[in-house]
Amino acid sequence: MQLALGAIWMLLSMVERDAIFTRSAFRWVDTIIGAAVVATVIALGAAVHLTFDTIPSPDDGMNVEGALFAAVASAGVGAAFSMLMVIMRTLLGKAMDMRTELAEVI
Repeated sequence: MQLALGAIWMLLSMVERDAIFTRSAFRWVDTIIGAAVVATVIALGAAVHLTFDTIPSPDDGMNVEGALFAAVASAGVGAAFSMLMVIMRTLLGKAMDMRTELAEVI
């Protein structure tokens, strides 16, 4: 998450400098996508582990089913976020192409 937050910070600073429509922005978007995919795989691994293993739980109200649900939900949210970021990367590429074409016309 810290890596993704750092990449978002760099993208926001590129927006401030009006340099978001450059090829270097793709590196930061790819970093966010990679971090989201890694987090999704970790959550999926936790869900698989909780599915096949019995974990003794003290009487604190937390059971394995709740942890399994949280891990599966985290994996689902991570997968959806990763796909959304891939779409946003494509839109960034199209916007960059349009801006380049507009600059040529002007």
